[in-house]
Amino acid sequence: MADTATTAPLLTSHKPPKAPTIDETIENYVGATGVMQLFKAVLLAFAWAFDAQQVFISVFTDAEPQWRCTGASASCSPAAPPAAPCGLPPGAWAWDRPAQTTMVSEWALKCAGPALVSLPASAFFAGCLAGGFLLTTLADSLLGRRKMLLTSLVSMSVAGVLTAFAPNVWAYAALRFVSGFGRSMVGTCTLVLSTELVGKRWRDTVSVAGFFFFTVGFLSLPALGYTFREASWRNMYLWTSVPSLCYSVLLYFLAQESPRWLLVRGRKQDAMDTLQQIASLNGNSITSSFSMLHACTMHADDGAGAGGAFATMRSMWERPWALRRLAAIMTTSFGVGMVYYGMPLNVGSLGTNLYLSVTYNALAELPSAVLSLAFIGRVNRRSTVVALTATAGAFSLMCVAIPEGSTARMVSELLSFFATITAFNLILIYSIELFPTSVRNSAVGLVRQALVLGGVAAPVLVALGRQRSFWSFGVFGLCIGCLGLFAACLPETRGRSMSDTMEEEEHKQAAAATACTGGGATDIATKDNSDAV
Repeated sequence: MADTATTAPLLTSHKPPKAPTIDETIENYVGATGVMQLFKAVLLAFAWAFDAQQVFISVFTDAEPQWRCTGASASCSPAAPPAAPCGLPPGAWAWDRPAQTTMVSEWALKCAGPALVSLPASAFFAGCLAGGFLLTTLADSLLGRRKMLLTSLVSMSVAGVLTAFAPNVWAYAALRFVSGFGRSMVGTCTLVLSTELVGKRWRDTVSVAGFFFFTVGFLSLPALGYTFREASWRNMYLWTSVPSLCYSVLLYFLAQESPRWLLVRGRKQDAMDTLQQIASLNGNSITSSFSMLHACTMHADDGAGAGGAFATMRSMWERPWALRRLAAIMTTSFGVGMVYYGMPLNVGSLGTNLYLSVTYNALAELPSAVLSLAFIGRVNRRSTVVALTATAGAFSLMCVAIPEGSTARMVSELLSFFATITAFNLILIYSIELFPTSVRNSAVGLVRQALVLGGVAAPVLVALGRQRSFWSFGVFGLCIGCLGLFAACLPETRGRSMSDTMEEEEHKQAAAATACTGGGATDIATKDNSDAV
């Protein structure tokens, strides 16, 4: 029939032009990431080196030194010394090195019990945990990434300097708590700020650069420990904290605030000034108007970018999908953190040279960082985390069965630690991709606190494991192997662009769900995006 040939479609879809993303807006103004822009981002990443020093410094300062019988008493024969010097008369035994080399020998804590010996290390991780929960939202809300990073670095460094003058174990533990409280946001702000200052192409590289610098800081500790092996343990704190304080001053003059955060917070003028500075670093100048800033999504949705320091937490709490992601990755992170922070503290239980054991553990970070850099764009996050945690757990459990002092036990410990490091690195990158800009620093901060929470339990387990290795290697293996399975509940993020607001992330979830179900009806409104994962 003639009229059927001219029948027009009943519904005509007219899609509005898509607003530019913040990524597109920034790169449109500043151009491709230049050498100086990349240099500043890498300079920021160097803060990880000082972070590593404060995390693992207690391996040497809190070490339990060797002792020997002096032969002055029949109760302590050099030919057949007792298992511990506790109960021996004064003068019957002596430390192999000067008493001031560790805090255990200086304050006579050898027989004080594992709780008191592990108190300073546990206090440090407890401070990290408290600081993470109390400070994590400030970088997303009131202070921003730059100010929060500088505040954390300075407080960590000052506490480290004061620790060198601690008069007793109680003051020492209190100062370690303060140091941990300040240090809690160093890694998080460094990771988030450095990746937000460069273009999409360089984000993975800058992320992995932080892991390299963490290795540098870790490797510096056995060198310092060996240098001061006959001197006071207090030198370790001075030689790590004073350079950190000087670095903070340098960063104050060179570091810039994240333009992404400024745009999400609606601070257009500050964002324009920062973009002008970045463009000049790349040898460009912005001559056009900033009209694209008005078109892109700048304000955090539903109060995530405004309304107080804990608005970002409320924004995640109100969305079931965000809570599920946070719960799953934090649970996995707890197991990873227990092994990551516990293994280096437990090297004394291997029965091998302390300086070599710590060096081998630190060197294990290098191939992990190289692998992370080489394969981060090629591997699935979810399945890789599950595989790495299972591997780490298996090798840690093997350490229980292998005799102390054997090479096989050290190899198993190194392989477990290597798998744990790689999982640690991947989890931090994964958490950046799982959450949008408006809540990213808070989410990554909580993930890091879950890692630290595992570290809080580690010193006590290490102290118990000196008598029976199951309480250290065994518990480590079971925790990381079982809790790593929770990563299977997370969505895959490889190859996805980063979202800026919670709404944008929900739209991506809806689009992905439509694509998976083969739905073609794009005019159907999604009424409950919050139930998507």
